[in-house]
Parts: sequence; C-alpha cells; structure tokens
Amino acid sequence: MIHFRNVSKIYSGDVVALRNINLDIQHGEFVSIVGQSGTGKSTLLRLLILEEKPSAGKIFFREKDLTSLGHREIPLHRRRIGVVFQDFKLLNKRTVFENTSFALEVAGRSSRDIRRNVSQILEIVGLAGKSDKYPTQLSGGEQQRVAIARALVHHPELLVADEPTGNLDMINTWEIMELLLRINKLGTTVILATHNKETVDRINRRVIALDKGIVIRDQQEGKYMI
Repeated sequence: MIHFRNVSKIYSGDVVALRNINLDIQHGEFVSIVGQSGTGKSTLLRLLILEEKPSAGKIFFREKDLTSLGHREIPLHRRRIGVVFQDFKLLNKRTVFENTSFALEVAGRSSRDIRRNVSQILEIVGLAGKSDKYPTQLSGGEQQRVAIARALVHHPELLVADEPTGNLDMINTWEIMELLLRINKLGTTVILATHNKETVDRINRRVIALDKGIVIRDQQEGKYMI
C-alpha cells in the first residue's frame, strides 16, 4: 500500500530530517512510528500527505508515485488519507456535527449524504449523543474524538495520527488508542507517530523506530525501545 524508496528530506542549512528511508506498509496494518522529538516522525507523515516533498527518493501510495502527482491531483490524494493532530484544530463556533461535516460541505456533498455519513461516523467514535455540542463543552478526549470523526468522514483508506494523545491524560489516552484500534479492525490502515512508550508497549503492534532521521528498528510486534 505504502512504499518509501531511498527517501531523504534535507532542509536549508543541511539539516537532515530523514536519510535514505526504505519502508513498506501493507493495507490493514497498525504501525507506530516512534522516536524522540526531532527524529523525523512528523516529517515522514508530512511527506506522505504531500505537505512537503522529499529531497531524494520516491514515495508510492497504491502504486502511484506521489512525487510525480500534479497540483490538481493532490486534493484527491489527501481525501484518501485522514489526519489527526495533537492539537485538535476544531472550529469553536461550530458544533460537533458541523466540525465533522465541514469537509463534506466543501466537497459539495448533498445534505442527505452529509447527515447519513456524519451520523454513522459519530456513532463509531462514541459521540452520537453530542452532535449539537460545541468544542468548549467537551473534554479533551471528546474533542480528539471529534477530530478523529472529521478525519474519517471521507472514509479514508489510511488514518495518520501525529501525537494524537499528547495533550491527554492516561485515561483519555487509552480511550483514544482503543478507538484507533477499533478503526483499524474495521479495515482502515493506521499510522501512529508517538513518543508515548506505555501506549506503544500496550498496543504491541508493529513498531518502526527512528533516530536522527534513520530507521534503526522495524519490529512486527514491538515495544518502544530506542
């Protein structure tokens, strides 16, 4: 599904974020990308969603070379990937339903289609009874659930989560991780970037460890070890 081939990312001033990365991620996997801050985790994800381009190498998604996509093809590619961040990036003046439906509205979907899709997604993330609430009326864990619902509304093949529990306590952290595992079980590939050792150890799924922009470990059922 996803293939990184000799991918490097070097910023101005010869700052190396990633060096010669080779990775294969299959459809349906749950993969944790681990490492301390500055090891290249977020850069790897930004390359995948085409927020940045590699300095060298190629990235393939569903056998399509992302480095060769034209400007008009990028929005379509991004609709196939749901993205969740540490800061929830919710619109405080919009309800849970409206935050979730916003991307569908922009895409020009019908009101009936929007209602059906959003209701289904809010049921999956456990917020069916809070569609009329505003972000400020929700707990941190609930706000992250809204962010996940928004990421899922296009029914993406891949969900990318960049430190999604960084602002949450351990109880809410594990509730979010259980949700991500449930989403993965429903067939969505999940890539989680995190430095939360306890969470990674408890999941016990594939772990890819980065250090100074290099893959130093790739273990199918792994623990967080650097």
